[in-house]
Amino acid sequence: MKNPGLPRERLLAMHRFLRLTRMVEEKLSVLYRQGQILGGLYSSLGQEAISVGTACALEPTDLLAPMIRNIGSLLVRGVTPRDLFLQFLGRYDAPTHGKDGTLHFGNVPRRALIGPISHLGTLIPVMAGAALAARMRGQDRVALTYIGDGGSSTGDFHEGLNLAAVLKIPLILVVENNGYAYSTPTERQFRVESLAARGPAYGCASESVDGTDILTVHAATRRALERGRRGEGPTLLECRAFRMRGHAEHDDMRYVPPGLLEAWKDRDPIKRFEAFLAEEGHATPAAMAAVADELAAPLEEAAREAQESPYPPPEETLKGVYREPGYEEPWWPAP
Repeated sequence: MKNPGLPRERLLAMHRFLRLTRMVEEKLSVLYRQGQILGGLYSSLGQEAISVGTACALEPTDLLAPMIRNIGSLLVRGVTPRDLFLQFLGRYDAPTHGKDGTLHFGNVPRRALIGPISHLGTLIPVMAGAALAARMRGQDRVALTYIGDGGSSTGDFHEGLNLAAVLKIPLILVVENNGYAYSTPTERQFRVESLAARGPAYGCASESVDGTDILTVHAATRRALERGRRGEGPTLLECRAFRMRGHAEHDDMRYVPPGLLEAWKDRDPIKRFEAFLAEEGHATPAAMAAVADELAAPLEEAAREAQESPYPPPEETLKGVYREPGYEEPWWPAP
């Protein structure tokens, strides 16, 4: 790892977000196995550096649209663990008032967050349009969203990236190449060695980086931001990692060779970053272990509060399905 010039305080903040992301997901996994999670649960184990590294590189006003494995991005933007627990548990105080699960929520203008769409690839043209709208308003904003290696085969991937390239829209498209599209390995999805090779075909910049190295991810995202702000159009940023859990919690990933999982364990993004922080004298192993201890009790309290929160009343079912003036009070507290 190589520090791209970030101060110690920033490095330690990124470490804290990595730890928080993993601990939130571990608690959600426990709740899922207890039968309390409504709907699916998608882990980013082994990929946390992608979400945290990209989100930390953005400016607060840049537009961010996470996908189902990007809890780390939301935490960086200020979504609380309590909000996430409420959402996954389907409670009334959740961002969607219990109407939807996973990370399907947005409507956070103060945090420049745009919610994910279930159909893979659909967010790409949406974010291209959002970045174009910002440019037409004279705003200096770059948009960033994510797609998996499997989702890069969708028509929306082509249409959105092509539009962004033609109009030189400031869009960063992060491809999380994590080895499998559900159970289909990458070698059975595409013939190119790297998905970054598709960038020049669309006439836009591209990079392929180690997605388990948070500093490399951060630096590549900053370069993409600078290109977008200079008016040079979109960047296709491939981040290579491995999905250390199944497609979702219900998936036992028996299709993955055990040796492949073992090989990737040595590239755990948190262990790698902690080794760097210790070697560079930014933090001691004891201090880094204390971070997890400090986060544990508040996380348990947040989960407990969410579990004790009420489900939505029956009369809530049809409210907010369509836009109703006066109904959609922002769930996010004012800064």
